[in-house]
Amino acid sequence: MVSDVRESSGPGGGIVSDSPGAPLSCGIEFLTDFWEEKYLREYVKNGGSKIKFITGRPGSGKTHFLCLMTSIAAKENYKTVWFSARGIWMHDFKEVYVEILHQSDLLDCLELLGRQVIRDMGFDYSEIPAGMKFFDYLSENGMGDAMNKREIRTLLKQMFLDNPMLDNNFALACSMLTGSILGYPILEDTSRDMLLAWLEGDRTVKLSQLRSLGFYPSRITKFNARHMLRSLAEVIRLSGFSGLFIAVDDLEILISRSSLEPVHYTKMKREDTYESIRQLIDDIDSMRNIMFVYGFDRELMDHENAGLKAYQALWMRIQNEIVGERFNRFADMVDLDLLAAQEYTPDVIMAMSESIAHVKKNITAAPLDLESAREIAAQARTGAVGIPRLIQIAMEEVSGDV
Repeated sequence: MVSDVRESSGPGGGIVSDSPGAPLSCGIEFLTDFWEEKYLREYVKNGGSKIKFITGRPGSGKTHFLCLMTSIAAKENYKTVWFSARGIWMHDFKEVYVEILHQSDLLDCLELLGRQVIRDMGFDYSEIPAGMKFFDYLSENGMGDAMNKREIRTLLKQMFLDNPMLDNNFALACSMLTGSILGYPILEDTSRDMLLAWLEGDRTVKLSQLRSLGFYPSRITKFNARHMLRSLAEVIRLSGFSGLFIAVDDLEILISRSSLEPVHYTKMKREDTYESIRQLIDDIDSMRNIMFVYGFDRELMDHENAGLKAYQALWMRIQNEIVGERFNRFADMVDLDLLAAQEYTPDVIMAMSESIAHVKKNITAAPLDLESAREIAAQARTGAVGIPRLIQIAMEEVSGDV
């Protein structure tokens, strides 16, 4: 699993760590190990795509779970994206696509694909001097002839333009950008910047300027952004990654009325967000090597007038048709409170408290004893706060921090 320790504060204010000895790794590996095996190593890696939803009471460990799964996905050679719905407008999928594009580092992928072209032409990338482009290297060695130019164009065409998973405009832009990395076909810096700006949906880019490159694109909008995301995931796969893992936290912002929140959703924007997610679910089977995980407080489900259940077109697609007493690890709607009730025994709670004390490096935050662990397990059955947060509160009370 994961070997290093990284402590930080997530958007929810809880401890975030990606170590197997981290606070929520005790007990939660019942689900993370399963996802790692069934989805990251098998289903998604082999070309499938999946959308999951993580919910629970405040303090149930949703943010930690998303960060932990993001870390595990990175270890499994996925391009990973993590962002909070508090910082990205969710009702316009173009904004979501642009954030994913930024965090995915498209140019890094195209650099790797450029090296693949070099290998396919029978050359060793490591033999090219640092800072020198491939075609300059060929020219310096007397091989910058028409035959090698044609070979580069042919390989770029096969890689991008002949790939049915790629939008034609997206493919052409990537082909031109990869050519600029290789040094042929030549692309001026201003043209390169325009192509990148178009890929990011920048409306200041004049399409007439792009046409001078033999490029006739339409603007990227919320209507075609999912198609662009599919193309991005395919480029990521082609460049050697297992796929694209995307974690979206704090979706309960959709129903928040707090004046302290950075964004505020009107009824129309909230329903546009639900519709956007509904469309993504309907399109997910046309994508490859993508896994989305949305995290939110239980209130987003239970709110009668504004929650998920109020938007039937989406709720019908994400509710679990068969609900049993045992936690179902295949379920698309994952209830962390139900998982905690099943897996977080008093012994596990004590182990979690030991991990918290270790991560905090706070000698006064002593691990909980068995009696305290039993009290937390009992309190969690009827309380409004999840077990992980109850553990932290109890430890702070013992250490005198609160």
